[in-house]
Amino acid sequence: MGFMAQSAPTADRILTVATDLFGRRGIAGTSLDDIAGTVGVAKQTLLYWYPSKDALIGKVLTATAVELLYAIDKPVRGAGDGFARVEATINSVFAAAVRRPSLLGLVRELNRLDTNTSDQLLDSMRSHIDTAVVWLEGEMQAGRLRKADPRILLSLVYATVVGVATETEALRAVGWEPTVGNLRKLRREMIEFLRAALLP
Repeated sequence: MGFMAQSAPTADRILTVATDLFGRRGIAGTSLDDIAGTVGVAKQTLLYWYPSKDALIGKVLTATAVELLYAIDKPVRGAGDGFARVEATINSVFAAAVRRPSLLGLVRELNRLDTNTSDQLLDSMRSHIDTAVVWLEGEMQAGRLRKADPRILLSLVYATVVGVATETEALRAVGWEPTVGNLRKLRREMIEFLRAALLP
């Protein structure tokens, strides 16, 4: 009991640091030595809690998915119908990006994961994706959103929101700087872009 009470925060600290480093530097660009050194523990201590880098990656990605879905869920459920819910989702994603940029940085890493790890993460999110698809179908049937293939539409909205929220270096190439004011303007412009694309 005493050992676990003292040691459990170490596992949490490792997870927090790994999330931040993987999100900022990328998974390939972050070693277990980097994580252990930042936490201030021996690599053997890290390996006690997470027996391999793959095990740590899996835990980080699962925790990230849960954190992002939690951050988005409540505002979205209270947003009403039609485009108001899309807008609430965008606002929630941007709030998460401002609060903890590494979370969305990890979303970028999905395409760089091995198939087993990415499948594991997608399985944990599948029920949320299916719920979003059913909602989109209902909104299209009700005439509040334009009719389209809901899965393709969801993919396009996801790519737009996550791409804009995470690819600040690409945005710098066109003269955009990641200040709070510019981030707000970017969010407004993206909402208007999606409003024009999604409303019938």
